[in-house]
Amino acid sequence: MIIATGTASGKSLAYLVPAVTEIFSGGTVLYLTPTKALAADQLRALRSLRLTQVRAATYDGDTPPEERRWVRQNANYVLTNPDMLHRSILPRHSSWSSFWRRLQLVVVDECHGYRGVFGSHVAQILRRLRRVAARYGSSPVFLLASATASDPAAAGVRLTGLEMAEVTTDASPRGSTTFALWEPPLTDLRGESGAPVRRTATAEAADLLADLVIEDVRTLAFVRSRRAAEAVALTARRTLEEVEALLDEEPVPYEEYAEGGPEEVSGPDDGGALRDAFGGVPGEALDGNGGRGRSPAKAAEAGEPAEIDAGGRTDRGGGRLSDRVAAYRAGYLSDDRRVLEKALRSGELTGLATTNALELGVDVSGLDAVLIAGWPGTRASLWQQAGRAGRAGQDALAVLIARDDPLDTYIVHHPEAVFGRPVEAIVLDPDNPYVLAPHLCAAAAEIPLTEGDVEIFGPAARGVLDDLVSRGLLRRRPTGWFWTSRDRAADLADIRGSGGAPVQVVEASTGRLLGTVDEPSAHTMVHHGAVYLHQSETFVVDVLDLDAGVALVTAAEPDYATFARDITDIRVMESLRSRPFGPGTIHFGSVEVTRQVVSYLKRRAQTGEVLGEEPLDLPPRTLCTRAVWWTLPTPALAELIEPGHPADLGGAAHAAEHASIGLLPLFATCDRWDIGGVSTELHPDTGLLTVFVYDGHDGGAGFAERGYARASDWLTATREAIASCECERGCPSCIQSPKCGNGNEPLDKAGAIRLLDILLRA
Repeated sequence: MIIATGTASGKSLAYLVPAVTEIFSGGTVLYLTPTKALAADQLRALRSLRLTQVRAATYDGDTPPEERRWVRQNANYVLTNPDMLHRSILPRHSSWSSFWRRLQLVVVDECHGYRGVFGSHVAQILRRLRRVAARYGSSPVFLLASATASDPAAAGVRLTGLEMAEVTTDASPRGSTTFALWEPPLTDLRGESGAPVRRTATAEAADLLADLVIEDVRTLAFVRSRRAAEAVALTARRTLEEVEALLDEEPVPYEEYAEGGPEEVSGPDDGGALRDAFGGVPGEALDGNGGRGRSPAKAAEAGEPAEIDAGGRTDRGGGRLSDRVAAYRAGYLSDDRRVLEKALRSGELTGLATTNALELGVDVSGLDAVLIAGWPGTRASLWQQAGRAGRAGQDALAVLIARDDPLDTYIVHHPEAVFGRPVEAIVLDPDNPYVLAPHLCAAAAEIPLTEGDVEIFGPAARGVLDDLVSRGLLRRRPTGWFWTSRDRAADLADIRGSGGAPVQVVEASTGRLLGTVDEPSAHTMVHHGAVYLHQSETFVVDVLDLDAGVALVTAAEPDYATFARDITDIRVMESLRSRPFGPGTIHFGSVEVTRQVVSYLKRRAQTGEVLGEEPLDLPPRTLCTRAVWWTLPTPALAELIEPGHPADLGGAAHAAEHASIGLLPLFATCDRWDIGGVSTELHPDTGLLTVFVYDGHDGGAGFAERGYARASDWLTATREAIASCECERGCPSCIQSPKCGNGNEPLDKAGAIRLLDILLRA
């Protein structure tokens, strides 16, 4: 069964009741969650029930070795994650024999997070789990819990391989949520090729977070990356320090402002939603009596007095305001994460900047507001993040702050694309051979595979098994397929899709381990010269040693952030499907992509101003993946090169490629960093003007295939996003890409609109 309803709708109770019932009958329960934070939160909730028969325990990377034996031998409610199940529990299933024999229920919580390549890996892990359970004579019920999703039963079938009933009716009471779409203003600064630069979403989020903390509004600020979480928290803390300094030096009573103080500052738009939520206009703050004044964050930024006197400040947790803000992200050590989670629940922290590590169902009650800095990738994630506020049934505020990005630009100008629309289907492909192959090896190492097992792993399994035998990874015998190597088969699959061992980030002067970064991300996050943030501390990378898996960093306070850029070559391997599209043709098929990070940009953190570009010497990475691509024949392009208004064909295709990458996440459950693209006026494999968009994972992840299926809607939205941007010749909000290795040259905004008009003709 799969339960797919909104946040705070009682899903936890729906699986806790049958779970406890099975334990009272002598059975065991396995609970799976994507994150350690949610497992720790669920353990706390279970222990609060004070049921002595329920021996619940987490079993993850943070569990000390001395506790693991006790869990294996005594726990009857085990909370873990797919990583631990894959690397430890399944390979060592004989150590869990008593647990497996009594296993009655498997709870897969927040299963909407299992999408793309990661979801495909989890689907195969669950099939391995079914085999192991059957080996010990048990056939557990699978109960899945998800945020609202399109066709949840089909998603459950793809994830587990089992028939699935669905529950989608949500009758839970909830308060109202005021939802604001916030577009930062264009600044006077100029970026690449003279393009106008918007104020960054993280800078806007930091200001809003500081203002809300001053007003004692408990707030989560969701951002897209670890770096952004640190940056928002750091900026908000600095703003609060400046506000406190101003208040300590010269307390200014509210009445002075009510009688003609500094003039009010409005936000970047008319701010109707925020006016209702805050009782004023964007940029205003409320004093302790509900009066209006200039935002403290804006005042501090301008070096002017704040409008809240010291007496109007409330400190629920005590101490200084700047200590009420922190960052939370994956990669922190377990002790740090637990301290932050406890402080947020207790109210000691008022503002927290976080990645989606806290998007999932961690029970953080009493939150008042959520800031979302940039489109979070899917409508499901948007509502999941917005639902973190108002969880106790009270009214709440949610603000989506648009990034300098084509998709965000499209959404703030086309709110109908989000509101009143169904959420997306969960996209995953368990038959991806690059995913399936290592899990078949792992399954054979756990228990030799038999003919009867082939069906469990899907229709592609037999062909993949034959390939594994030919490569010498498995040995075929009359009784089945066997793993004969002494190496650990589970090490063949990196289920988070990162490919390669993690890179450790170490402070050079002290040897302190700050965190880890997966190997592919190391090329973009911890390259030489990169700015790396950890718990509001800023570091600059001195050395990245990929062979040793170490990045050495030094503490510093640069006034800029860094953004890696890459170049890409693509080769068509096979067109699997194609159809006419306007005067051209659209294809879906297999491609070989070679990518190399070649440089990085320095951008001033608060303004986005480009300070310079530095070269890098990193090795190329090659992947075989899936792509969607469209072509246009030369006769169809005639009007673009006619005298009088000739377009730069290469620049038009390049601009259309950038914008289409930015818009695909609206139609597939991905973000722009999951996909890439290439465009050319004349591609050697097609002989035509061609634009490619490809999945950024070996074997594909289903995103390009979704683009092929929704091509008309996707490319129409791409055209509208470019046309609706108010810039003249192109900017990051429409056709410029932050990861373009060609320096966003050439680009032709007007030509891209004309090119897409031709392509979209009926």
